[in-house]
Amino acid sequence: MITVNVSTSDAAKLSNTTSRSRANSDNASMNNLFGLEKAFPSQLDPSSLVKMGSDMSHMGTGAVSRSESINLTLAALVAQVLPNGNLVIDGHQQVRVNNELRDMRVSGIVRREDITQDNTVNLTQIAEARISYGGRGLVSDVQQPRYGSQLLDIIMPW
Repeated sequence: MITVNVSTSDAAKLSNTTSRSRANSDNASMNNLFGLEKAFPSQLDPSSLVKMGSDMSHMGTGAVSRSESINLTLAALVAQVLPNGNLVIDGHQQVRVNNELRDMRVSGIVRREDITQDNTVNLTQIAEARISYGGRGLVSDVQQPRYGSQLLDIIMPW
């Protein structure tokens, strides 16, 4: 068993702008149609039989700004010893506070020399590190859009 110290901060800021426009114009005339053009009413001008046009314009902007910080310690089991001596670890911990369940998981590969005398390893010394931290319960449920809102977002995304 190894104690894993997870201390990480992450931040990202993204912005994006798109612009698109298009103009179309189509004209068609029928000045000679095997003599049938004489059958058209006199007010119909065969030289401008069809005139169509369309304009389209789209402008979109978006931005994401987020930051996370996780500080936790949990015990992990050695799941496998690799031929080179490195250790594959996997740790899982659940904590229930009131009606909220916090679920933490860490896994990855640790070199034996990175394990300290007090049997701990820091996140920065875990190769192929996978950290999962989430929750279920009343607070997590309230933060999610209702199913009706999610359906309307799919049907009418504009």
